[in-house]
Amino acid sequence: MSSIGLPIVLFTAMVWTKFRLTNEMDGPSCVFCDIVKGKSETILEAESEEFVIFRDIKPAAPNHYLIVPKQHYDSLKTLDESHITMVRNMEKEMQDFFASKGISTKDAIFGFHYPPLISVEHLHMHGIAPRSKMSFAFQITYKPSTPWFKTTQDALLCLRTKEKGSPP
Repeated sequence: MSSIGLPIVLFTAMVWTKFRLTNEMDGPSCVFCDIVKGKSETILEAESEEFVIFRDIKPAAPNHYLIVPKQHYDSLKTLDESHITMVRNMEKEMQDFFASKGISTKDAIFGFHYPPLISVEHLHMHGIAPRSKMSFAFQITYKPSTPWFKTTQDALLCLRTKEKGSPP
């Protein structure tokens, strides 16, 4: 190996080791955890003890918000029957938020994407209104009761019938 090659290899190994150890100590990076902790430019529209609400960065309709638990859960798939109250509270808080903004829930949808079709591995519920303003592609993306998108009622049914650790 050349005299320049060895220092480059050693430097690369040192940087990689530091990166790996830092990530192992800090845990995996999560954009929604950063938003919850205020480490992001994202504007919080509402906040409670359990949740934060903010606009989706790729809105499917004029009113497209996400409600995110402050505690990290990877997805709906990782929840079980003990999380039913949390899921109900997510929908209730999102509906109350819509009402406070004068957004009708008559033409709205509330639900979760189901793995593997999620973009951020931190549980989040979409609140979208009006559904009638969604493009065809978004109507498919947020189609209720499909393998990839679960309404709150679908999610609750899954959680009621799911054994701990098993898929719905």
